[in-house]
Amino acid sequence: MLTELAREQMIEQQVRAWDVLDERILDALRAVPRERFVPQPWRELSFADSEIALPCGKRMLRPMLVGRLLQALAVRAGDEVLEVGTGSGYVSACLAWLGGRVRTLELHPELARLARMNLTGLEASPAVEVVEADAMLLEERARYDIIVLTASLPIYEPRFERALRAGGRLFVVVGNGPMQRATLIRCATQGDCSRELLFDTRIEVLEGAPLPAAFGF
Repeated sequence: MLTELAREQMIEQQVRAWDVLDERILDALRAVPRERFVPQPWRELSFADSEIALPCGKRMLRPMLVGRLLQALAVRAGDEVLEVGTGSGYVSACLAWLGGRVRTLELHPELARLARMNLTGLEASPAVEVVEADAMLLEERARYDIIVLTASLPIYEPRFERALRAGGRLFVVVGNGPMQRATLIRCATQGDCSRELLFDTRIEVLEGAPLPAAFGF
């Protein structure tokens, strides 16, 4: 009972308060047990407005950010989804609950194993494939309806946009300063994409992502 109360407070006081009003998204956050994806030492912080430490120096996204990215992507049943940065598997599970067929890439084998364990037995787990891979080597084209990066790019990297099908959506956080821009990219056709700036935030940088050229004389 206390867990359900804390979950509902998270949804109402953090997620809905940050303009996540789509009831499908709120229902996904109710249905997917976030506490299951939080390492035991931090379990009491499962519903807190904070990033939570994971192995390999990584962190879970704050609940409100998960809500905003899910709402922006508008996942539909049967969408082919690529997630970059599996972490604990929480966002993967939410994407699958919303109807996506999720292929999620994780660079660190330890985290990939953790995510598979966390997903085991969940109703949505058959729709999630956890792959140990470096997303910066992605060369696929026109394969996915949705792509979401759970870590930021200091400078924009077009390889992810190229992997979208016509009508696809990409959520990415871009920037190298104290504030980064969460951006939704929509591709009407291959090569014809528009950008919508959603909000300012700051999350960890995707390992191996290109950095701006250093200033020199």
